[in-house]
Amino acid sequence: MSTFTTRDGTEIYYKDWGSGQPIVFSHGWPLNADSWEAQMIFLASSGYRVIAHDRRGHGRSSQPWSGNEMDTYADDLAQLLEHLDLQDAVLFGFSTGGGEVARYIGRHGTARVAKAGLISAVPPLMLRTAANPGGLPIEVFDGLREASLADRSQLYKDVASGPFFGFNQPGAKPSQGMIDWFWMQGMTAGHKNAYDCIKAFSETDFTEDLKKFDVPTLVVHGDADQIVPIEAAGIASARLVKDAKLLVYPGAPHGLTDTHKDQLNADLLAFIEA
Repeated sequence: MSTFTTRDGTEIYYKDWGSGQPIVFSHGWPLNADSWEAQMIFLASSGYRVIAHDRRGHGRSSQPWSGNEMDTYADDLAQLLEHLDLQDAVLFGFSTGGGEVARYIGRHGTARVAKAGLISAVPPLMLRTAANPGGLPIEVFDGLREASLADRSQLYKDVASGPFFGFNQPGAKPSQGMIDWFWMQGMTAGHKNAYDCIKAFSETDFTEDLKKFDVPTLVVHGDADQIVPIEAAGIASARLVKDAKLLVYPGAPHGLTDTHKDQLNADLLAFIEA
């Protein structure tokens, strides 16, 4: 397996396919690099080098007790780019991974980055606060934490069979394969790491990070996203990032990397090549 060791001794797994301009993917909670495989195989087949890592504590990476927060996630991403000496990279972040990309640019700048994309992403801030009244109440995230401690295997099954892919909507045709795929990825994550990540993706404010974006940026969000509602996320992010391009997918759920993979693949390729 391809791995590197971060400065705090955490072993990070990554996959590295194809050749050409590097495209780097950051995944959502509680998933891993495999969640991007539809985009990776498509873009690698289109002449690009595609790279995705398992965030610390997720998938095949080691499971440190500490460092399960956005600053460290972003620093791990920076060390991946440094380890591979990537230049002119395109960074795509899905959900929690969008926060990782935003914090990376906020902390490390864009010297290695040509373009960026936020896909169903959590920025600028998921949590409802006085300054962010459109966010979700803390009780939503407390509920996730309680369910994780009570029976996280069932939690992942419930999320995947319900709101993540929109399978709880009238007329939806659930895919047992997608449900099982989400559950399997989730169960490879460390329990403590996935638990801590709930706070990281919900309570981190990326407003100032988004203001530092100075590369072409694509924002993609489904208007039927039940996990990360579009108004407080994709639409708000597109307002904060200078000259961002916003694509709204009508009727699309949070997990559009799978449910709308053909549309997303075409849009990502067009954005990279523009």
